[in-house]
Amino acid sequence: MALYDAVFEGGGAKGIAFLGSLEIFTQAGHSFRRLIGTSAGAITASLVAAGYRPDELAPIVLERLPDNRPRFLSFMDAPGREDFSDAIIQGSVLQAALRQVNIPFLGEAVEERIDRMLIDGLLRNRQFAELFSLAERGGIYAGNAFLAWIEEKFAAKGIEPADSFAEFHRKTGVDLSLVATDVTDASMLVLNHRTAPGLPVAVAVRMSMSIPFVWQEVAWLPDWGAYGGRDLAGHVIVDGGVLSNFPIRLLNVLDDHVRPIMGATDPGAAGTVGFLIDETLQVPGEPRESKTPSPISRLKMTHRVSGLLDTMMGAGDNEMIRLY
Repeated sequence: MALYDAVFEGGGAKGIAFLGSLEIFTQAGHSFRRLIGTSAGAITASLVAAGYRPDELAPIVLERLPDNRPRFLSFMDAPGREDFSDAIIQGSVLQAALRQVNIPFLGEAVEERIDRMLIDGLLRNRQFAELFSLAERGGIYAGNAFLAWIEEKFAAKGIEPADSFAEFHRKTGVDLSLVATDVTDASMLVLNHRTAPGLPVAVAVRMSMSIPFVWQEVAWLPDWGAYGGRDLAGHVIVDGGVLSNFPIRLLNVLDDHVRPIMGATDPGAAGTVGFLIDETLQVPGEPRESKTPSPISRLKMTHRVSGLLDTMMGAGDNEMIRLY
């Protein structure tokens, strides 16, 4: 039996694969000292920190909707009018284009009302709302269903939706960190009770899993307070995997950069365990790729973009993995 710091890798549905590893880990009597995760790994890390056992996580992962579809599919929720503030609409490309259209014999005030009615009407159409969301909020889906889901799961363990990192740490005693990316400052954020004590943990998970172009960006609200003493109000936050998909360095290094973020915790006083998937390994009995790949997957551009994203999200982390 031993005490470990644990890091959970990001990457879509990969978190499902960690359940078996967590089961073996806990059956061996090991326990966690610190938890850190990115994107899908942030979901797993936060649920473990909230008090979920591996046997409790399996039903969550396999949860079904009334029509028997996986509940995870509901996270691809279409945005509605309420997801776009008046400021976003007024500053949108569509609104700018409509302002260039002058209707004869109508005053400016009447034209503005017509423009607003037109945009409001268009936003009732799912396809248009998703395209508008992609253009103006950086992602197709709203992410509201996911936020409601993680708040629901936290509530089952006594964590309220508005509970900040400071309150979460007070209730659980767990040192939890989640990684996100500040697009405004082009910097990595490590969210925990030291750096962002006023930020709701549920919102932090939502930030960490906001895959660019898929889910809407999260704008940092003034009510959430500062990050490490810096005012981030209005900053755009997306998936932590953009800069660090497997932030193992934060658990294994204690220098002047890491200490204010992770505390003066001696890395050598506990082991380090990483939960990740080695995608270079062949799964016994499974083909290396789909037998019927889509035409899009054959395009050279698709491979280039995929390769660039993989390099961007994993190069630095892979170097740290090789060092350890």
